[in-house]
Amino acid sequence: VQLQASGGGLVQAGGSLRLSCAASGRTSEAYNMAWFRQAPGKEREFVAAASWSGARTSYADFVRGRFTISRDNAKNTLYLQMNSLKPEDTAVYYCAANMGYFTDRSRQYDYWGQGTLVTVSS
Repeated sequence: VQLQASGGGLVQAGGSLRLSCAASGRTSEAYNMAWFRQAPGKEREFVAAASWSGARTSYADFVRGRFTISRDNAKNTLYLQMNSLKPEDTAVYYCAANMGYFTDRSRQYDYWGQGTLVTVSS
């Protein structure tokens, strides 16, 4: 599976962005997908995950209520709607996929996109 993330950019605090992650390759197989992020000087951290059907989702506490993960399997695309953005949300956002466990652990994801930079100004 190849993943291509897009949609990052510069936004003011309180604003919104929608990230997309297009999947190609073995898209006929069922896989879970997730968003992670990495801020400068910090470790990569889990943001949100969605199961193959999208019926099951999981969020990090610091984004719950502000971010929404969704997927359109007909388009092989994962989304992350980010509202009420804060300067501390500034990071490179990565999408990831696995065909195993529904998890928030980055080591259990097999496929990764290249990342898209989100910068939130105060």
